[in-house]
Amino acid sequence: MPANDYVAFVPIRGGSKGLENKNIKHFAGLPLYEHAVRQGLRVCSRCVVSTDIESVLNADITDARLIHRRPANLATDNAPMDVVLRDGIESLALAGRSIVLLQATSPLRNDDIIEGAIACHRTGAHDLVLSATLDDRSILKSGMIEDGKFLPVSKPEYCFSNRQSLPDIYRPNGAVFVFSADWFLANGGLATDKIGAVTMPAAQSYDIDTQDDFTRAEALFHDAGAVHVVHGQ
Repeated sequence: MPANDYVAFVPIRGGSKGLENKNIKHFAGLPLYEHAVRQGLRVCSRCVVSTDIESVLNADITDARLIHRRPANLATDNAPMDVVLRDGIESLALAGRSIVLLQATSPLRNDDIIEGAIACHRTGAHDLVLSATLDDRSILKSGMIEDGKFLPVSKPEYCFSNRQSLPDIYRPNGAVFVFSADWFLANGGLATDKIGAVTMPAAQSYDIDTQDDFTRAEALFHDAGAVHVVHGQ
């Protein structure tokens, strides 16, 4: 059952240095971004596509998606996601709703992950809920150097511990972010110290940036038996 008070938000732009036109490149039978849109419509009542891509802007709409023309200055390599989100939320009057940000370049995420993130956000215990995957725990042995002084990123004792004895480390994988539009506007962005998380397997945490990424992710998509999703089953 789609969450009626949550709106999926899929940001895509035409420019891409790693892989030209990757967001509209066909992936397992559909443009890459379309997987995120259809997924968003399965778990939310509506899906917003923020884009500068003319073929997407001019496409016939037959479902509950809403296409928003992103200003050219927000479709550059260095346009912050916070600003892109604010533009969409304010332009489309999404105050009062909650946002489920779905990156088109993460096509291997499952609906269950998004639904879990929404459920976690509904508890009210977190400003923001994101998806994360296990990472190399040896990062806890690292630090920064300032004025010749070594500053550990975590507890100093971790710098001298065996990697196997260190706690598990998770990194945000960029696949899912859930937050209230009102909170976001008042906060001025996504940064907060009240973050909830849902975990994703490494096999689903594949982010597409290059042609090699695209080819490998498409193979994994098929291997996982996800092709039925393309046909809306």
